[in-house]
Amino acid sequence: MIEIHGRTGSIKAAAGEIPKDAIWIDMIDPDERERDAVSKHIGVRLPTREQLSEIEESSRVSKRDDHLYLSTPIIGNSTMEDAEISPAGFVLGAKLVVTIRYAELPTFDLVAERLTQEAALDTPLGIFVALLEAIIDRGADVLEHLGVAADEISKNVFRGDLSTRRIRSQTSVGLRRALSKLGALGDRLSKARDVLLGVGRIASFTADVGHDWLSQEFHDRLKAVSKDVESLSAYESHLSDKTQFLLDAILGYISIEQNDIFRVLTIASVVGVPPTLMAGVWGMNFKFMPELNWTFGYPFAWGVIILTTILPLVWFWRRGWF
Repeated sequence: MIEIHGRTGSIKAAAGEIPKDAIWIDMIDPDERERDAVSKHIGVRLPTREQLSEIEESSRVSKRDDHLYLSTPIIGNSTMEDAEISPAGFVLGAKLVVTIRYAELPTFDLVAERLTQEAALDTPLGIFVALLEAIIDRGADVLEHLGVAADEISKNVFRGDLSTRRIRSQTSVGLRRALSKLGALGDRLSKARDVLLGVGRIASFTADVGHDWLSQEFHDRLKAVSKDVESLSAYESHLSDKTQFLLDAILGYISIEQNDIFRVLTIASVVGVPPTLMAGVWGMNFKFMPELNWTFGYPFAWGVIILTTILPLVWFWRRGWF
């Protein structure tokens, strides 16, 4: 699908129906016919999805003739549990900007709504910078949401009685749930890092390479985008460190739970050995056993068995095992 935005409004057009006064051509999951039509209109070859997905810098940012070819990974509509990353491309010229994307992106829709309301968005460069700023704003909101999620996990782990519940099964379920949420958080942070690195790369490249046709206003805005990326990257690193700390803490609690289980098994096995030994001795069918002729042989045997059960328990108790 092709959405064409001009100074007078926006339309959805099929391949071959592109007006000449367009300043922004937004291509959403384009097919080969649509890509060829736009390529013919602007006079340059548009990159394919495979080319947009390449990770080397020479493929992400380049200048050919009078156009800048830029690409970055973008996260579309997502939740805490599900976030898919998709490539987005920009072909920036003096008279037209072409965007190529393969997912619904709220940031692009937001800028499209602002076209008719803000005079600063009447040039391709203004639209391009506004798109980068919108992506950064959304990235900041996402990181803020992830920070709240990290604080909630931390509260549940350290102050939410996960480690003090008396019912061991509830503790295990809580730790597993926290570990699952932490895994989703780490995955979202990794994808947010990819987006921030991509936006920072194309912002700095545009500011450096396009200095001949960049006004001071747009140059300053691109520099501001780069600074925002640096600050958000630092915050993302902080969240990543916190995620790793929480992961270590949860795994430590799980290890403590396992040690408690082995401790119970150890106590049970040690306590059960002496009385079993005594019962085995007096259960042997030998003819000459002194205890068989004792008047109090049976209660004596029970007393020894009970005593050999209590003594290990007292020993473990004095050592603080339970």
